Amino acid sequence: MHVVATAGHVDHGKSTLVRALTGMEPDRWAEERRRGMTIDLGFAWTALPTGDTIAFVDVPGHERFVPNMLAGVGPVPAALVVVAADEGWMPQSAEHLAALHALGVSHGLLVVTRADLADPGPATAQARAQLAATSLGAVESVAVSAVTGVGLPELRAALARLVGRLPAPQTDRPVRLWIDRAFTIRGSGTVVTGTLGAGGLRVGDELAVAATGEPVRVRGLHRLGVPASRVAAVARVAVNLRGVPRDRLGRGDALLTPGEFHHTDLLDVRLAGDPAGDLPATLTLHIGSAAVPARVRPLGGDTLRLRLARPLPLLTGDRALLRDPGRHHVCGGVTVLDVAPPPLTRRGAAAARAAVLADLDGRADLAGELRRRRLVRAGELRRMGVTGEVAPVAGDWLADPGHWQLLGVQLVEEVTAWAAAHPLEAGAPVEALRQRLGLPDRALVEALVRPPLTLRAGRIGTGGTGGLPEPVARAVDRVRREYAAHPFRAPEADRLAALGLGPREVGAAVRAGALLRLAENVVLLPDAADDAVRVLARLPQPFTLSAARQALDTTRRVAVPLLELLDRRGVTRRLPDDAREVTGAG
Repeated sequence: MHVVATAGHVDHGKSTLVRALTGMEPDRWAEERRRGMTIDLGFAWTALPTGDTIAFVDVPGHERFVPNMLAGVGPVPAALVVVAADEGWMPQSAEHLAALHALGVSHGLLVVTRADLADPGPATAQARAQLAATSLGAVESVAVSAVTGVGLPELRAALARLVGRLPAPQTDRPVRLWIDRAFTIRGSGTVVTGTLGAGGLRVGDELAVAATGEPVRVRGLHRLGVPASRVAAVARVAVNLRGVPRDRLGRGDALLTPGEFHHTDLLDVRLAGDPAGDLPATLTLHIGSAAVPARVRPLGGDTLRLRLARPLPLLTGDRALLRDPGRHHVCGGVTVLDVAPPPLTRRGAAAARAAVLADLDGRADLAGELRRRRLVRAGELRRMGVTGEVAPVAGDWLADPGHWQLLGVQLVEEVTAWAAAHPLEAGAPVEALRQRLGLPDRALVEALVRPPLTLRAGRIGTGGTGGLPEPVARAVDRVRREYAAHPFRAPEADRLAALGLGPREVGAAVRAGALLRLAENVVLLPDAADDAVRVLARLPQPFTLSAARQALDTTRRVAVPLLELLDRRGVTRRLPDDAREVTGAG
């Protein structure tokens, strides 16, 4: 299926033309048919000579209903610009064309209607000149009369050529279905309609309501009035939803693939149209079927910062338009450059931001985004519309290579400074380093550790025994050498002091994992507990405290707290008669 929107001045025959092409009535409301004027969006479809199906979104032409027109045109890839031969180019012709140009619509046809009432030549020449200066450029034109049928076969052929030029739909993209109607059908519940511009829908899919984030499930799908189990872009689609009442949805909302879009009320854009400095402070942003008030802050040149009245699911590169509803004036199209911009807090920040934005064109640039954001989660970039392949530095964190290298240098400096200020601590705590480096995640600090840095027990040091200061590390090495033959004998306090291991030094060694504290003034080497289990496992089971003490060649002062430690670890079990057995656990 292909979807095309009409555009043009009121009473130039848009609905009449759609009716003649499709045999369907696009005006849904009795008032529209009574007044002979389209007020809201209408929908109809037909088959082309090639076998392709084309669906029309028929829009109102009166200036009072331009917001309705924009809701219909917003998600549609092509337009049928309609001009009456007997009236020629008119004010709403110009405003509709300005809207198409602002939205970047580049595929279309010019249809000169009422060719039975006047020579279509002058109106055709005038309209072609207007279109040539816009995104539509040089389009094919057809003169028709919906009353006599003259030109309708040629128009059908031209429509077939038009849809043949449309870009292939992006069916592998996440769904963002802008809602243009929401209603209730008795026995079915809530139904919404819209133009599916990308992705695909299936019965049973779970979607998210953009305005609230609440989950909904697709109960049923209709494509051109016919039930379908699945629908792929581009298509007009009606979605029967389970899990949401009608009054929770409306025009301007959207159904989304969960977790795939960034909701933002702050964005930086590039304006094509009125000079940025001449804009009113408040305008309306139109995108998809949404129309949201926006406060405008010029940044410099053609760039703006917009603060929206409510968040929208936007992507980098989205096209939208700004309109002044008070003056009935399209101010210009905008290209979304950044949906998660930094705050502007310092003097001169706006000008500096404009300089950054000057190099952006709205196309997703992974390397550029990393350079600007330095650190960002892969999922956040994907939800902004920025994709690409780059290896994470930790978890799903992505980093600009230059910034990551600089962080590594800064980490060494911070660890060195911490060691100088805290000589008896076994390295700097990871959390303290995270704060000093201004990083959002401890995992990033740990991922930066490279020799000569070491990570142990939540601390980062600079070599030595577990990152210990050299004097303490040397003292621990002397303990290791002196007690190598008797690993379960604990040095007395005076011997530890003689080796240079006072209470503070012992504490530092224990925190670094270089010594194992069993009790006050009772320390062993860190492997002693595991070695003890192997010795005790060779004893007849169960065994007594005395047997354990003799097997370990140690004193009661060491054996009692050592066995209690093994009990707590679950590798030995104390029996009711105070004997123990090795469990093999742990």
